[in-house]
Amino acid sequence: MSDTIRLFGSELSPYSVKVRSYFRYKGLSHDWLPRTPDNQAEFQKYAKLPLIPLVVTPDGQVVQDSTPIIERFEADHREPSIVPDDPALAFLSALLEEYGDEWGNKWMFHYRWNYKADRWATAERIALQMAGAQGPLGVAQARAMVADRMTGRLGFVGSSEKTRPLIETSFKRVLGLLDRHLASRSYLLGGRPALADFGLWGQLYEAATDPTPGGKMRASAPHVMAWVQRMMEPKTEGPFEAWQALGVTLMPLLTDEVAGLFLPWSVANAEAIAGGSKSFEVPLGGKAWSQEPQKYHARSLAELRRKYEAAKSAPGLDAILAQAGCLPFLKG
Repeated sequence: MSDTIRLFGSELSPYSVKVRSYFRYKGLSHDWLPRTPDNQAEFQKYAKLPLIPLVVTPDGQVVQDSTPIIERFEADHREPSIVPDDPALAFLSALLEEYGDEWGNKWMFHYRWNYKADRWATAERIALQMAGAQGPLGVAQARAMVADRMTGRLGFVGSSEKTRPLIETSFKRVLGLLDRHLASRSYLLGGRPALADFGLWGQLYEAATDPTPGGKMRASAPHVMAWVQRMMEPKTEGPFEAWQALGVTLMPLLTDEVAGLFLPWSVANAEAIAGGSKSFEVPLGGKAWSQEPQKYHARSLAELRRKYEAAKSAPGLDAILAQAGCLPFLKG
């Protein structure tokens, strides 16, 4: 039996490249299988949901969803670990990974499908995967179909003319905060990648490949761009740092972004799901944010709260979360 993992994904999927980067870091033998019409039947054979990434283990087990995939393999392949020994830092890493997955996706999706240059460039890349064998006419037709379909899904991440300023302000702020933080270290928590790196990196890698956000990143965030490149083939370069060193530049990210935007949005979304509402509105950044609620995000908040319950006795954790303003949202 082969010991090679099979990873179905796409270069345009932040969650797919996130898992690929993790497998590369762990040195896990894997086949990268871009999802195309040629392997659609095989993908459907394994997929419980029509979503990537999808992993098939050497013994035939199937795992979907990037975070469970990483957690599954981390349990079996502990070194080099992406989990700090300090349980407080380990939870903060999980919190930042969830922020990257769920809030960072708003930056990526918003720029990719709102701006004409980005929309058509991405639609072209997808069309070539879908219909490259059909020639130029087939690609052109697929490109128009993809652009139309994906633009219609902007509301899924809450992107609208009303929320545009907040999403773009958040993206600009994060670039500034991360650039300062990464100026003196290779990865978010020190000299080796943590779970937080993989979650945030997937979204920012995709943004870096698109014209509009990529241009902003290259113009204003050289240390972020260096980290984006580094995470393509991440390596252990040193130990995790202590919070005392990290907190100077990481606390503003927790305060302004995680507590200021992500967690209140997450809680409002979960409350809307629980109440059976078809839309919700929550004040974020001094403005009203409104969108349709999403069941997946409600489940991911519940999982984040479960992780907090397991970690809350870690020395120093509640003090950090209270200072950042995160604690009330995590206690439920």
